[in-house]
Amino acid sequence: MISKEENILFAAEKLFAEKGFDGTSTREISKAANVNISMISYYFGSKEKLYEKLVEYRMNEGQFFSRDIVERTDLNDWQKIEKIIDQFSNRIRTQKCFYRIMQREQLHTDNPQIVAFLKETKMSFLSMYSRILESGLKSGVFTKNPPIYLLHSTISGTLFYAFNAKEMYKEFLNDTDDEDTFDEKFYTELNRHIKHLLKDLLGYEENK
Repeated sequence: MISKEENILFAAEKLFAEKGFDGTSTREISKAANVNISMISYYFGSKEKLYEKLVEYRMNEGQFFSRDIVERTDLNDWQKIEKIIDQFSNRIRTQKCFYRIMQREQLHTDNPQIVAFLKETKMSFLSMYSRILESGLKSGVFTKNPPIYLLHSTISGTLFYAFNAKEMYKEFLNDTDDEDTFDEKFYTELNRHIKHLLKDLLGYEENK
């Protein structure tokens, strides 16, 4: 069961992804969430604060799972990288609306709170990759020490570019499968591709 607050957030998320922040009214959000318009003011104060809360909610959700992976003692450092890629890819696949919003925000945002959220999230991922790389080098799991910011760019850049180009790739492949079937194949191949790249970048050998 989701709370009333979450119900409003998720309804707003779909509208923001489709129409943008300026193109979405609080009346449309209240109608989509099936609540009185006054509930938006009650829970969030304004449309802008609702938007900020949505970004904060989704980003905290993603960082929580990533931090949980880093702290696990039953995985070696390469397995942690694999889990993070799988999780990150799955979030992009299943939360299409939010990641459409985020890509738009990275290009056009003038909201200082959103800018701060974006920076905090990126810095958190950089710190997380640094910890894993340092630990992996110390234990001998990794033999190469690539620049962390480029490692992050390789993962997020490849995922987001593929996400944006998915329909073009489907047309290029002349694939007639329904969206869910194609997504399953597409993201499986995408994850495998990123892991192959990272094995080389990190100097990881499975059977050494």
